[in-house]
Amino acid sequence: MAVVNQQVPNVVFKTRVRDESVEGPNPYKWQDTTTQDIFAGKRVVVFSLPGAFTPTCSTSHLPGYDAAYDEIKSLGIDEIYCVSVNDAFVMFQWGKNMEVKNVKLLPDGNGEFSRKIGMLVEKSNLGFGMRSWRYSMVVNDGKVEQAFIEPGYSDNCETDPFEVSDVNTMLNYLKSVKG
Repeated sequence: MAVVNQQVPNVVFKTRVRDESVEGPNPYKWQDTTTQDIFAGKRVVVFSLPGAFTPTCSTSHLPGYDAAYDEIKSLGIDEIYCVSVNDAFVMFQWGKNMEVKNVKLLPDGNGEFSRKIGMLVEKSNLGFGMRSWRYSMVVNDGKVEQAFIEPGYSDNCETDPFEVSDVNTMLNYLKSVKG
């Protein structure tokens, strides 16, 4: 599990970025984004959830962080990322559907980041396969500064706890360390 002072794993996220030189109705190209690109020299909030388009993720988790973006940034955070074990196409469409303005959606399509940080769980009881457990964390220059992991971490958990990875818990933490 993600623990304080742990170095985030070195992984490559397969992302899609807009590129006007690409012709046709889908002007995007593949771009590899590394954990070094995301975390080096920055203080970043990351929250992870079981899946795009799922109920709690879409009604509370992502919208809460997106709405609080400016306040979170004012508390010494450079960027906010949402990680999910979904591919780049699904994450793009979810962001579009949710009208996300601020949070960067990070596709962990193979679950490599989630696995290497110790947060990959089996959710075959829901037909999801392997997914990320719900959590949030502050990463400072590649090291976990603080982590909020939902209780009950386990494979095929019958519930979907959403108690400590929410935006309010994160805001309270950031305010407490700011001063």
